[in-house]
Amino acid sequence: MASGSTSGKAERMGSLDLLRLVAALAVVCFHYFFRASHTPPLLVNGYPELDPFAIYGYMGVSLFFLISGFVIAWSAEGRNWTEFAVARFARLYPGFLVCMTASFTIQFLAADPNLPYDPMTWVANLIIVAPALNKPFMDGVYWSIVFEIIFYGWIAIALFFGVFSRWKLQIVATWLLISVINETFIHSMALHMLFATQFAPFFAAGILAQHMVAKGASSEALVLLGAAFLLSCEYLHIEADWQQENYGVSLPFSKLLIANIVVYALFGGALLLRHRIAPTPLVLVLGGLTYPLYLLHQHIGLLGLNALSPTVGRWPALAIVLALVLSVSFVVSFYFEKPVRKPLISLLLPPLNMMASKLRLDRPV
Repeated sequence: MASGSTSGKAERMGSLDLLRLVAALAVVCFHYFFRASHTPPLLVNGYPELDPFAIYGYMGVSLFFLISGFVIAWSAEGRNWTEFAVARFARLYPGFLVCMTASFTIQFLAADPNLPYDPMTWVANLIIVAPALNKPFMDGVYWSIVFEIIFYGWIAIALFFGVFSRWKLQIVATWLLISVINETFIHSMALHMLFATQFAPFFAAGILAQHMVAKGASSEALVLLGAAFLLSCEYLHIEADWQQENYGVSLPFSKLLIANIVVYALFGGALLLRHRIAPTPLVLVLGGLTYPLYLLHQHIGLLGLNALSPTVGRWPALAIVLALVLSVSFVVSFYFEKPVRKPLISLLLPPLNMMASKLRLDRPV
């Protein structure tokens, strides 16, 4: 990725592809080795010896949000809002639809009383935000997809008004201020959802990193990046309270702080290595596994572990389940997601541009 103000959308960053996979595997470890054992009876034969390590795995989501802030800010450069919106839809929804339907089919056929999903649950999940229709997510990991969509929505609005590139630092500063006010004083769930206030520091840090890679490290950007990092540290108590409430155990602040520093260090290291790790075919394959793996692994994996472990043992069952989930993720990524993405963009972008023009909603880049 070249520095300077030119857009780097065409250049693939192999280091971030690999880091995305690391983040996804961290979440897999959290769900298989920690969460399933602490929310019985999700997993019959758990992995309690891995608890001390797996408990940190949920921070893979924080890493995802950092990466997303960078990648989305980079991909938004030089695009208008319709191009951005269609590109995000084509990247997010087809894979989601396939994985959500696969999860429903397997869970419905398994008839596990702990996962009571009916056809109406599948219908509600078609809009991703199933709880808005009083139905559960088909898989609990979908909550983070909702916050990704909220983030995409605000970027699209900024592009619509033509302010994203020109006022990027001001936008980030305002977002962080809203985050502080809500998470420290107001505690409004509406603001929490509308502005993703708990996770704003990670998205914002990613945006700031992209700004500095593209345009250089100004003092304003460095101050805002420091503020985003400090806010993410301040909000660690929210994570500790969540752990205590849901699992009856939580990590001390000191360990959470170290884990948060590691998350930022991994992200920074990946950016420093962006010129050294080429997007080879293997790296692209590994990066392509990330999204379907994230969507598919939890409930399908737990059903597989429960079915296999009494017969073959815990560790062979884990090896089989991981191999199957990774194989299915490969099929989804390279035989469905990638082939449909460009045709879907070509199908959707012209009518959206036409509608925007008729309604006078089109804006120059």
